[in-house]
Amino acid sequence: MATENAPAGWLEDYFAVGGEHADIGIIFVHGFTGSPASMRPWAAFFEERGYTVSVPRLPGHATQWQDLNKVKWQEWPARVQVEVDKLKKSCKNVFVFGLSMGGGTTLNVAENNELAGICLVNPMIHIPGNLIKIAPLLALLQPGRSSVGDDIKKPGITEWGYDVLPTKGVVQLHKMLKETRANLAKVKCPTLLFHSVDDHVLPISNSNIIMSEIDSISGQRIELTNSYHVATLDFDAPMIFANSLAHVQQWS
Repeated sequence: MATENAPAGWLEDYFAVGGEHADIGIIFVHGFTGSPASMRPWAAFFEERGYTVSVPRLPGHATQWQDLNKVKWQEWPARVQVEVDKLKKSCKNVFVFGLSMGGGTTLNVAENNELAGICLVNPMIHIPGNLIKIAPLLALLQPGRSSVGDDIKKPGITEWGYDVLPTKGVVQLHKMLKETRANLAKVKCPTLLFHSVDDHVLPISNSNIIMSEIDSISGQRIELTNSYHVATLDFDAPMIFANSLAHVQQWS
């Protein structure tokens, strides 16, 4: 797994004004060490159906892994906020969809905005275990560790992310998740959550916490039985796309 040789433009910001449903905007937020490439097929599904779509590249991502050790966590929701503000100028409804850490970022943004709805795929809200407690010290001693990316069941598929886990970035990620979890009750918008039964990156506790602590007017959870963590690129992607479309249609 690496960012080299990715399809042209897939590691960059992507934005497209829709057709028939141009007044409904959807922002697609990728995961930690991942890239916009993991969200492009999902965005293309909606673009083909006439929706306005935005796939931002989060700061520190899709360049070189050392860059992810140089950002502060506030930069990630701030980048999504830019897209929310832009879409609200031309769209009557704005949705945010997030994968993994992008799910945590989506929840952070939902705590501070009125959104039409959100969709979360294997979202992240906490880092369990004792290792995270010494993460700041570890980050000083070891800038990078083994990657957690490309957990995909479908053969020959990559999310075009980093092949190193930047440790200072993990410290910032932990801070964002703690702040976001403390305010989950502020998430009021309709929420659709997809969870892979076989996820080798995040424990099921992440999805359980989110569904129990948000205060959404409508919370729905769908299990994915034929995908690993990066389910947006895996065998269950068509199920994700179809159900998220129904979610958007219901709450637009």
